[in-house]
This record gives sequence, C-alpha cells and structure tokens, in this order.
Amino acid sequence: MGFLEMLLIGVGLSMDAFAVAVCKGLNMKKINYRHATIIAVFFGGFQALMPLAGWLLGKQFERYITAYDHWIAFVLLLFIGGKMIYEALRGEEESESCGDKLDLKELTVMAVATSIDALAVGITFAFLKVNIYGAITIIGLTTFILSFIGVAVGNRFGAKYQKKAEIAGGVILVLIGLKILLEHLGVIAF
Repeated sequence: MGFLEMLLIGVGLSMDAFAVAVCKGLNMKKINYRHATIIAVFFGGFQALMPLAGWLLGKQFERYITAYDHWIAFVLLLFIGGKMIYEALRGEEESESCGDKLDLKELTVMAVATSIDALAVGITFAFLKVNIYGAITIIGLTTFILSFIGVAVGNRFGAKYQKKAEIAGGVILVLIGLKILLEHLGVIAF
C-alpha cells in the first residue's frame, strides 16, 4: 500500500475526529490554539494507537485467514465507510460532543469513540502486510492536522461542512476497500 493510499485512509478515518473538532470549535468565542492543539493531540494519538492495536490483534490470526484477507478488508472498510455515510445522512446531532469547555475525560471518550474504526482498519493492515509504523505515523499526523483545522473551521464557519466531511470520509474508505478487493481478484492491477 503506497503513501497516497495511506494518506487517503488517514483522511477517511479522521473525518469523525474532524467533525467533533468542528463541533468543539463552534463553542469557542475566539479560537483557543492551546485547546485546539490538545484536541488534535488526543484525536491524532488515539487514531494512531488504534490501528496499532488492531494490527497486533490481526497478526495473531493472520495464518488462519490469509486466503480471505482481501474479503475481510473489503467488508470492514465497506462497513466502516457505509456507517460513516449513513450517520452523516441520517443527521444525528452530536450535541454531547459540543461542550464549551475542555474536559479531558470527555475528550478521551470522544477520541476513543472516533477512533474505533481505526482499530478495524488496523486488523486489515495485518492481513495486507502494511508497514504499521509508517501507517500509524501518517494516520496520526493526518488526524492531528485535520482535527486542528476542524477546530478552526468550526470556530470560523460553524457546522456548514461537518456532514460533507463525514460523507467524504466514508466514500474514501469504501473506495479503498473496493480497490483492495478488485486488486486481489485480479480485476485491476496497481
């Protein structure tokens, strides 16, 4: 898996964190760069740790399911991306995530909640023999940057782009899952 694909996975996975960061920025009368950095560190850190945990878990079962790994990767990415699209279109509000103060306990819960999808992606990385350290670096940094930007966007523009970002993230993950499946079936070659 190349840098561009990994970057796109990082962008796709970070869209939930971006949406919550936008929400946090909505409640800042004036942007607080210290809070934006803390939010970005939490989201980027958890988004990097979860694929590592998934990869470690996936490595334990790799020899049992190598013949089906591309199907597993496809189904997981389809499910994760589809869920993101569905939730964005359904329009559920994340009002519990939109507090005006920076509560580290709440931030930890939000960081875990927005990175659960990355755990499943980490499992697929084990099957696809991805360089996990490069992957988690790209995913973590991408999420950090987009979360920081999300706070600024939320502070500046409000919730206008939150739904579109979640849909885009879901579509990216579904397309990458489809690409993995089609490559393994020999339909496309990269």
